Amino acid sequence: MKIQDAKVLIFGAGSIGERHINNLLKLGCPSIFVYRQRNLPLRNVQSANIQVITSWEEIDEIKPDAAFITSPTAQHLFQAKECVKRKIPVLVEKPLSHSSEGLNELKQLVQTHQSFVQVGYMMRYHPLIQKIKEMIAHQPLGKLVYFRSYWGEHLPYWHPWEDYRTSYAARKELGGGAALTLSHDIDLANWLSNSSLLSYHTIHNFNSTLEVDVESAADINLKYKNGLSAHVHLNFFQKIPRREYQFEFEQASVYFDFFKSELQIVSEQGTEVIKADHFDRNDLFIAQTQAFFEQLDKPGSVAHSIRQIEESELIITICQHGN
Repeated sequence: MKIQDAKVLIFGAGSIGERHINNLLKLGCPSIFVYRQRNLPLRNVQSANIQVITSWEEIDEIKPDAAFITSPTAQHLFQAKECVKRKIPVLVEKPLSHSSEGLNELKQLVQTHQSFVQVGYMMRYHPLIQKIKEMIAHQPLGKLVYFRSYWGEHLPYWHPWEDYRTSYAARKELGGGAALTLSHDIDLANWLSNSSLLSYHTIHNFNSTLEVDVESAADINLKYKNGLSAHVHLNFFQKIPRREYQFEFEQASVYFDFFKSELQIVSEQGTEVIKADHFDRNDLFIAQTQAFFEQLDKPGSVAHSIRQIEESELIITICQHGN
């Protein structure tokens, strides 16, 4: 399916919803509808091609070709199921849900209606992460032995135009918490491992002074069937942002600094630096959107959907089952 021919429905129009809208416009999407519970003006979107709708009856009249779900986490599963029932291909922002309850029903609906679901873990599209994925697969540095990631940012600084205490990330009933909200790195660990998960241990930290009713940090230890071990740290109390990744191969250490868009390969032969020149974070969302539409024309969309749902179910379990 070509983006230039598609009618696309967006659920929710917060900052991530508006990002998707602007990216679709940039990619030439001619017809965009935004589903909102109230017909409020959009904050950072200016286009006569966008129509706000407020009911499922209107969705049935429109018959969109694809849907992007960017609403609060607790609404994702219901909206995804309703789209699948209508055979609307859907890209769901991570995480797929705040609970694993109901995911088996979603898988059954995908099978019954032969529909398509993709979950928005867009870090898989980072050019330097993809380079590391190739290193792991082809082993020019030997096999990967250990993985560590660290991601900390200050939640009140994310959207300074709004009260962070009312955001979905800060509220349990909306599916918030550091683990689920920042679960990109758990997905990366599982995706890059090239193995199934053997065991895990999650520690939730409620010790910050942020006014939230969810954990403000999480530490997760992971062990995979191929012997790889990993540690993921996530927090949204840290005022100086830090997002770094360490990969220990048999013959070298590889360090990825997300904010510098820089990869360092350190071995006995010296240090090699690889940079993603002119990289912009929005490139990840653009690449994800393009891959989503390309997948719609490929065989095996149901198997792809089931795999995405199962991968997300594992992430949700890891995030929620901890101390």
